[in-house]
Amino acid sequence: MATFSPVTDNDLVRARADRAFRQKLLEQSLEALLAAMKQLRKANPAAGANARQLREGVEMAVRLAEIIQNAGGRARSF
Repeated sequence: MATFSPVTDNDLVRARADRAFRQKLLEQSLEALLAAMKQLRKANPAAGANARQLREGVEMAVRLAEIIQNAGGRARSF
C-alpha cells in the first residue's frame, strides 16, 4: 500500500522548477489516493458515507490522471 506524505512548501517550489519531480509527485499522489480508496472500499462497502467518499475519490483520481497525462507523462492504468 502506498503511504501519503504531505507535500511541503519546498516540494511545491521544486515541482514548479523540475518537471520530472512534478511528474513523480503527481504519480505518487495518484497511487496514494487509489490505495486509500481501495482500503475504504474494503472497510465497509455498504456504508453510504463511504460511497460518497469513493465517488469523490474517483473524481479526484480522474482529474489527477488527466493532469499527469497533460503534463507529458502517462497515468498508470487502474
